[in-house]
Parts: sequence; C-alpha cells; structure tokens
Amino acid sequence: MRADPLLGPVFDAKLAGRWDDHLPKMVTFWSSLVLGTKGYRGNVQQAHQPLDGIEPAHFSRWLSLFLKTVEARYAPPAALRFMEPALRIAQSLQLSRFGWDYQIPPEQQALLDAIAPRRRDAGDDPHALPSRARGEPFPTKIIGRSVDPDA
Repeated sequence: MRADPLLGPVFDAKLAGRWDDHLPKMVTFWSSLVLGTKGYRGNVQQAHQPLDGIEPAHFSRWLSLFLKTVEARYAPPAALRFMEPALRIAQSLQLSRFGWDYQIPPEQQALLDAIAPRRRDAGDDPHALPSRARGEPFPTKIIGRSVDPDA
C-alpha cells in the first residue's frame, strides 16, 4: 500500500515515520475481527476520518489491493473471513464520509457480488462465517516489509 501511487501519499501524510507503530495495530485489529481475539481497542471510523483527500477511488483501490493480498495468502474459506469485514468496513467508512445517500461504486459492488457465490458454493448460510476454533493462532505473519506474498 505504501508503494501504491494513489494510496501511498494519503497514508504517508498521516503515518510518515510511524508505520512501524501502526503495523502492530493493524495486526491486532484484524486478529480481533477475524479470529475474535478482542485485543483491538480503537475506533476505526474516528481513526480514518481525519485522512485528507480521500475519495471513492481510494476505497476501491484499497479494497482491490487488500482482497488480492488476502486471496494470495489464504485458502478460500480463510480469505472470505477477511474479505467480508473489509467490504463492510469500507462501506461504513464511505457512508460516514460521503453521506448516507452515497451509492457504493460499481467496482465495489462487483467485489461484493463476487464474494456472495463463494459462500453459496460452499453450502454455507449466506450470513454465517466459516467456523474456526476459539483461540486459533493468526494464520500468517503480517508485520514486515517483504513484498513476497509467500514470505
């Protein structure tokens, strides 16, 4: 994300020199959300509202990068556990930033539509997440600067 020409400048303006502090917060956030570890003690809306210059294209790009990374790192059931909350969070952030009458861009709706059949194909209840054991360890190291998705 830092190297992305659209997203990098926005986040560097806020996190310049503090990325090493921010990465563990992201790990804790996603671990809390996906694995239920409940370690995150923050407010996602409040943390992201001060970012200047954010437009719908930024959300679409972030989602695209995030979902590609998740698909490259995890088996489909685990990837789905990241994708669904990422899409919900992006929608919530956009609605709070741009207003409740804001229409989710078509490229983001396409991502939502692409995920829905995966749930049905797996025979899952369309509203249930794949199961996991309580206290399941986080499946991969996220902190680091490696560009190799297998690292």
